[in-house]
Amino acid sequence: MIFLFAPFGMPLIQFKPAGVLVCRGANMSRGDQLARQWQIIHAIASSRSGRTAAELADTLAVNLRTIYRDLEALQTAGFPLYTCRSNGKNYWSLLESVKGQIPIPFTFTELLALYFCSDLLTSLQDTVFFEALNSLFQKIRSTLPPESLQYLSTIQKTFTVGKKQYKTYGNLSTIITCATEAAMAHTTLQLVYYSMSRKQETERLVDPYHLWFYNGTFYMVGYCHTRGDIRIFALDRIKTIRPTQNTFVVPEDFDVDAMMQSGFGVAKGIPEHVQIFFDSSSAGYVQERVWHQTQKLFPQPDGSLVFEADIALTDELKMWVLSWGPSAKVLSPPQLVTALRNDVLKMAAQYTGISLPEEPSPTIPLS
Repeated sequence: MIFLFAPFGMPLIQFKPAGVLVCRGANMSRGDQLARQWQIIHAIASSRSGRTAAELADTLAVNLRTIYRDLEALQTAGFPLYTCRSNGKNYWSLLESVKGQIPIPFTFTELLALYFCSDLLTSLQDTVFFEALNSLFQKIRSTLPPESLQYLSTIQKTFTVGKKQYKTYGNLSTIITCATEAAMAHTTLQLVYYSMSRKQETERLVDPYHLWFYNGTFYMVGYCHTRGDIRIFALDRIKTIRPTQNTFVVPEDFDVDAMMQSGFGVAKGIPEHVQIFFDSSSAGYVQERVWHQTQKLFPQPDGSLVFEADIALTDELKMWVLSWGPSAKVLSPPQLVTALRNDVLKMAAQYTGISLPEEPSPTIPLS
């Protein structure tokens, strides 16, 4: 499991026999203790007859002394491990009382991992999903033995999930529920929707094809009868919603992933080949991530970088480029260069009070 590896040079954690945790530097071997101990628990829990120390050492490619040290650490931490002898060998297993508490189809380690992920639910707070998942996590908590919860608490002290900006959905539970039920039942919705770009409310008839949670926001993807096209609706901008008596069939060729691929976020459009130059101060950061499925990176001798991708020219793309400040420069296409130049001139005028002439609007407007 990824969360058990020390991210970004974070010190790794090791159990000592006394149950005390000590930090060690990032120069430890790749088989760091927490990750390996997790793999040991998983291997033992997934085996009906248990595992020998030799089998564990072979599976994890470490020596027997390391395995015995890890098993001792897990027992000290409170995991209900025991050994039984069969055919002249000692097999390590979990107590049957622990296995018996686990509802099918979840395994012991799957429940541990699932419960650990409860910290990821902040962005779903005040939604019916949060309430249901929170209830599930409470049930998982009651299923896990106290020793396992103590071990999870230890792990959680070494790893924190950063909280991004998110929207509050306390007053939107009815809208979310209605949209979800309509999408599942293939029922057309009648709604009043506020368009942020047009700053106005309009009545719409929408066939909800798909619900999408992206970057802290719930969206409904569906066919808008008013516009005669597939559109994306932010659920928090729906003012009123009600199901109609009409039903629909989702087109067989509808593919939400393919539909979103051209965009740089939520907005979609016709993709253009984009080239962006990043100087040496930002090139390393750009290389660390996959920003778009079609991206190609071309490192330059001076440490700079050219980013290329086929992306729809949306406001989201513009804001991403602007977020890099003067370290990024769009090379092509010309209409994106012009749009960004005009935005930068307007920003400069706000801070300097000096207005410079803008270039004519792009012949191909941004999506």
